[in-house]
Amino acid sequence: MKTIIKNIMVVLVLIAGYDVNSQIQCTAPDTTKLNLGKIEPYKIEVTYNKTSHLIFPVAIRYVDLGSNCLVAGKAEDAENVLRVKAAVLDFKEETNFSVITEDGRFYNFNVLYNPCPANMNYNLLEMQKEIHRQNTNDVLFEELGKNSPSLVDELMERIYKKDRLNIKYLEEKSFGIQLRLKGIYIHDDKFYFYTALRNFTDVPFQIDFITFKVVDKKVAKRTVIQEKIMTPLRIYKPLDKIVGNTTERNVFLLNQFTIADDKILLIGIYEKNGSRHQILKIENSDLVRAKLIKKMK
Repeated sequence: MKTIIKNIMVVLVLIAGYDVNSQIQCTAPDTTKLNLGKIEPYKIEVTYNKTSHLIFPVAIRYVDLGSNCLVAGKAEDAENVLRVKAAVLDFKEETNFSVITEDGRFYNFNVLYNPCPANMNYNLLEMQKEIHRQNTNDVLFEELGKNSPSLVDELMERIYKKDRLNIKYLEEKSFGIQLRLKGIYIHDDKFYFYTALRNFTDVPFQIDFITFKVVDKKVAKRTVIQEKIMTPLRIYKPLDKIVGNTTERNVFLLNQFTIADDKILLIGIYEKNGSRHQILKIENSDLVRAKLIKKMK
């Protein structure tokens, strides 16, 4: 009987040892993978009587505070500046907050209270350069699909810098203003429309708004009865004004689409407090000839 009990105990010990080893073997690789993907936080200090400012390279899209010890918000008329301060006087425990910007970058910060912080203002672009983070922490946005914002920005910049004229016949000119569609490019189900707006006069052209809409050909020259608005997902440069005798180029990102033969795409740029509006007419045959960006060398 003693021999049987001893054998059972040996078996149980072996099984327990096997389970522990199995757990270690299963857990260790997973832990290693998590550590490899770890995003090191920035460290900043805040206080109760003063406001700290963080300047990001692009506009802020999302902010999440780790506790009610902090209060934060975007600065008025400055989409890339975040105001942060302590909501509780002399809080003891470390807290944190996270930020996602329009270019898809993810930032996280560990925060400590200091009645007299050594630094009240932080330039994230310079901080990135110091620790070589330029190519990490991309966040995917739903409207961009599988494309990361940094990749989209890179493709738009490539189109802008190469400045090629792939379409020579799509232009509209009146009142000394010329709108030209220089190229249509495609990458991963996204259209990139490359435009140039030139002002031949000495009078600045103030841009009010721009539209992309699909309408029936029969009503394209009259009051539009049926139209479908195509909203750009990204614009390479802010829309402002074209000063006298200059040209401004831009890139517009839209979801891929095609139109029927009895439809037409109208790209319109409208003048603020003026009537020098420019409208381009794009056929479906122009869209289907879009050039793959990967062939741009």
